[in-house]
Amino acid sequence: MYKICVFAGTTEGREVVEFLASQPVAVTACVATEYGEALLPHAEKVNISAKRLTKAEMEDLFRRENFDLVLDATHPYASVVTENIAESCAATGTDYLRLLRDDAGNNDQGVYVEDTAGAVDYLSVTEGPILLTTGSKELAKFTALPEFSQRVYARVLPMPDSLRLCQEAGLQPSHILAMQGPFSKEMNIAMLNALGAKYLVTKSSGKAGGFEEKLDAARATGAVAVIIGRPKQRSGVSLEEALAILCQRFGCTYVPKITLVGIGPGNRSAQTLEVREALAQADCIIGAKRMLDAVLSPGQAGLEAIAPESIRDGIQSHREYRRFVIAMSGDVGFFSGTKKLLPLLSDYPVAVLPGLSSLVYLCARLGTSYENVTPVSLHGRENSVFLPLSQGKRLFVLVGGEDGMGKLCKNLVEAGLGDTQVRVGERLSYPDERIMSGTAEELKDSVFDPLAVALLEHSCLLPATQGLPDEAFLRTDAVPMTKSEVRAICLSKLALNGNSLVWDVGAGTGSVTVEMAFHAKSVYAVERKDAALDILRQNLARFHTDNVRVVPGVAPTVCAGLPAPTHVFLGGTSGNLRDILNVILEMNPEARIVATAVTLESLGQLTAALPDFRETEVVSVSVARDRKLGAYHLMTGQNPIFIVTMQGRKEK
Repeated sequence: MYKICVFAGTTEGREVVEFLASQPVAVTACVATEYGEALLPHAEKVNISAKRLTKAEMEDLFRRENFDLVLDATHPYASVVTENIAESCAATGTDYLRLLRDDAGNNDQGVYVEDTAGAVDYLSVTEGPILLTTGSKELAKFTALPEFSQRVYARVLPMPDSLRLCQEAGLQPSHILAMQGPFSKEMNIAMLNALGAKYLVTKSSGKAGGFEEKLDAARATGAVAVIIGRPKQRSGVSLEEALAILCQRFGCTYVPKITLVGIGPGNRSAQTLEVREALAQADCIIGAKRMLDAVLSPGQAGLEAIAPESIRDGIQSHREYRRFVIAMSGDVGFFSGTKKLLPLLSDYPVAVLPGLSSLVYLCARLGTSYENVTPVSLHGRENSVFLPLSQGKRLFVLVGGEDGMGKLCKNLVEAGLGDTQVRVGERLSYPDERIMSGTAEELKDSVFDPLAVALLEHSCLLPATQGLPDEAFLRTDAVPMTKSEVRAICLSKLALNGNSLVWDVGAGTGSVTVEMAFHAKSVYAVERKDAALDILRQNLARFHTDNVRVVPGVAPTVCAGLPAPTHVFLGGTSGNLRDILNVILEMNPEARIVATAVTLESLGQLTAALPDFRETEVVSVSVARDRKLGAYHLMTGQNPIFIVTMQGRKEK
């Protein structure tokens, strides 16, 4: 087994040890303190040395263990340690590899000085509180500053040695900030503001050292960043290059870590802290162009992809990255591609971080709750809006396209729902955010941004009872209609639910069709008579049942292209009962079928089919209605009707 020694005094060093802990190699991890040891993974093949090694001790260790490689991942400022490691490797004939932290480079966001002495010289002619974030080892050099104990606040690790050095330098306890990072921009801002700091002293420690977060905080608070430049480093490789070398030379393999994040409505201010941290630490961010424009940092790799398969293929083809973040709009669980993407990423470790959905954001802006709001997406989907609105549901609607919101308002007006209250949120969370309110009629000619969502409410409600009055439907003598009482029993026998996909064969006036649409996900109304089709369409429009599709023609011929039903109502079969049942059972052997018969001949056909099913029931219903005769009311009997229920094809 290969033996590798890692000097792991940095974040990158710890990542290398974590990586090697699961590889076919033996690892010796060297850190200077017990605190450093606590941060390392404790694994069977990882031996940890937690003490400062002299050059002689390094040479002895290298000769004794005969390492195949020594990887130096010490801090950029630990130049003496780096030289000792390199010279010890040369003296013992051990392969040496230096891992370099990314260099933030000189920029115009602060005052650069060559070393600590230069920082002291610069600060000596200034006034105001100073936040030191350079650690405790060189704290004594800052005691040369005028009014050192009053001006300087030192942020150091919560370790006995660090606190001792602060006390020896003469810092008061109130000026010692013993904390363990990483520190976000927001935390740095809060600290600078709390101290009233005019200056922030930092080393150019790169991304892993929180350098960018310090500069951003200084800029946000108006503090001057005093940046101590790096000492000259030995040549070396990046973390990604080091991992590639380990894989090539020692048979190591690594699986990239993937994080799916919801980035909220779009603006960074609406992202959660853990999402921001995941984005900042990503080697590569994947998402649609708008997502990438919103989250990519300068110089950060981005891959434009939307389809789940394209995202998976992008990850597989870019083996140079260890940490992928997939940026999703809004929340990962709210009309997101996450549902389809996760099964494709089953071979990878995946974390999912939620974001702020546009539903939550808009309702907060409107000062209303969302506990009884039904979300609907019209973006590339066919979903019902008219019917749930007419049933009193509050709808949150996602729309797509350049004029998606305008088309929605126009469609509401055309459907007779122009008095629907529409509250539109455009470019939510962005500086040019806009909220518009009005009826669909009032807003139908408005111009909306493509990035828009809406909350819809309608006050004129359809009755919720089963078995609506016959007078609620348009009808003619030429087109038969299932009467209210019978309709109620048939709907009860069907036992529909919100996911039901129903065929209504012989729809007639559509009275049963309409009431099934109230309870089912979608209904296919099959009708062969032209006169009935006209009445059917009028009744569907009257009740806003936009989850119904009319299928003109004779069953079962026109049923061949329909999706498999979960439920079927047979109101009329035109003598084709056996063929219709065969088609239904072929598509779904478990379909629940309810049929009505008025004549004995129709009943005979139905009873002949009963042996083909596991579960059957036949109910005879007789209804009498009152009619006035002079001063009296008499009951007049209606035609008796048979209701037959069948489910589950019986195995022959």
